[in-house]
Amino acid sequence: MSADPAPAAPDPEPAQPDAAVVSGTGTGSDTGSGAPESRPALLPRGEQLRILLDLVRPHRRTLALGLVLGLAATALSLATPMVTKWVLDSLGADSSLAGPVAVLLALFVVGSVVGYVQWVVMGALAERIVLDARESLVRRYLRATVAAITGRPTGELVTRVTSDTVLLREAATSSLVSLVNGTVALVGTLVLMGVLDLVLLGTTIAAIVVVGAVMAALLPGIGVAEKASQEALGRLGGTLEGSLRAMRTVKSSRAEARQAAAILGAAREARDHSVRAVRTTALAWTVAWGGIQLAIIVILGLGAWRVAQGDLPVSSLVAFLLYAFNIVGPITELTQSLTQLQSGVAAAGRIAEVQAMDVEPDAPPATTSDPVPAAASDDVPVLELRGVTAAYGPDREPAVRDLSLVVPRRGHTALVGPSGAGKTTVFSLLLRFLEPQEGEILLDGRPYAAWSHEEVRARFAYVEQETPVVPGTIRENLLFSNPAASEEELARVLAAVRLGGVFDDLPEGLDTRLSETSVSGGQRQRIALARAMLCRPEVMLLDEATAQVDGLTEAAVHDGIRAMAATGAVVTVAHRLSTVVDADTILVMEEGRVRARGTHAQLLAEDALYRELVEALRIRDDAPADEGAGVPV
Repeated sequence: MSADPAPAAPDPEPAQPDAAVVSGTGTGSDTGSGAPESRPALLPRGEQLRILLDLVRPHRRTLALGLVLGLAATALSLATPMVTKWVLDSLGADSSLAGPVAVLLALFVVGSVVGYVQWVVMGALAERIVLDARESLVRRYLRATVAAITGRPTGELVTRVTSDTVLLREAATSSLVSLVNGTVALVGTLVLMGVLDLVLLGTTIAAIVVVGAVMAALLPGIGVAEKASQEALGRLGGTLEGSLRAMRTVKSSRAEARQAAAILGAAREARDHSVRAVRTTALAWTVAWGGIQLAIIVILGLGAWRVAQGDLPVSSLVAFLLYAFNIVGPITELTQSLTQLQSGVAAAGRIAEVQAMDVEPDAPPATTSDPVPAAASDDVPVLELRGVTAAYGPDREPAVRDLSLVVPRRGHTALVGPSGAGKTTVFSLLLRFLEPQEGEILLDGRPYAAWSHEEVRARFAYVEQETPVVPGTIRENLLFSNPAASEEELARVLAAVRLGGVFDDLPEGLDTRLSETSVSGGQRQRIALARAMLCRPEVMLLDEATAQVDGLTEAAVHDGIRAMAATGAVVTVAHRLSTVVDADTILVMEEGRVRARGTHAQLLAEDALYRELVEALRIRDDAPADEGAGVPV
């Protein structure tokens, strides 16, 4: 086989998992990512509101400033109709208009300035609260257990950060202030209306009571519809993200139409819930606007009759009508605030579900007083599993059962076995992606319980079989596990994995963003291997690091593995015969246990399952028939 092409001409990538990936979830005990999705029970509305208020609490001073500014603006608007009455009375009495007109202009100018400042203050506060919520979610995601994250569609998790948090923008700031401002404005308007005319006030209150009763009946439905809409949007994101990630499988399966139907079905579901929310909101607004407009017509007719009877001055009727028109503002403000609050409370409930995710502990429990040894003896295995049983959920069958194995401080240990034997589960246990239900794991002779997750993982480097790349440049991917590595170290490991000079022709070399160039499957795998080698780990975990490389590159990779095995421990999940033959110790796994161990020659002679696996590997690798000889490297 020829060497991998330059980045501009990518190799075909291996087929993606089909149904599980397309739906955005994974299953299977051997992958370490098949935890069943678990959703917490729906929180009561009061608890969701408390979560919303918790997001506001750190910013209560700024919120109070916005409230004061809002109340000032409300006071200025309430004074305007009375000053207008003063202008009309002065006109009727042939008095000077300079004073009342100047006050009217001053109210307008000061009110505009106060309104502008409040808008800026509340807008900035809203964005800070959204940022806080996103920061909380992102940190929770990255601290969560692997099972908690992989048990949910990725697109849904992304939606909660990008979409749900936007609903908090108004709900957590403007809606809370507007509830107070609207209430004060409504009460103040009614009081001043009463000062002008009690009969017209009674008519206005009757209209408000009717509108308020209808709104109280409609608002809970808005919150329910908004929550259903956001959940449907999350399912849409999960389905779409999974389909795009498995695009090669979708196309090779001729499933474009079927998958489009699934995605569009989720989109239609989101549309239906959103339309339901729009209808409920539109009905609430129509009732509010219609009720107030009808009340104004009644007030105008009744007021005109009272003026004709001499019971009400014309200036008082004009002022009352101004208040009647202005009362639409507080009622609209209250309606809008309650609607936004319903949406925000629904979003807070979904965010709370993320906060309920299981997270990894920051430090080991204080259960041992043994000091950390300065340096473990060469006679002490670097890793040891003693009677370990583990499953990917409380109701699932164990992926490994009563598993015991030893990894020496130096040398190459290979894990082989049929699919589902628990090979990758061993890696999940070693890296603490999964915790044992029974038994214990020892690192340098000390139980894992005595180490923090970070301390354990600092001893390892891990290369996944799928070899994902992280967003960023090629250099950032290479330095991801060891940002302090020097240029000399970087050049050395790139040469070791046959990537030296491969990226030189790119416009920005290693600083080219991976999203802006094409990287073949083999190059991606070698980037991941180089990243692991830069860590200078004590234990290297390789989930078949040569699955996508050509023969010449595979030889270089095996040279690198042999070099690392001379100074530290290398553990591989072996899917190719060349990896098996190279290992110092081979562990044959079956049904979650170690069935046999030994060298390649010993196991060929002693274990029937191993002979079957080797024959299968020979067929897959197109190896020569004579045992152990001519193995492709």
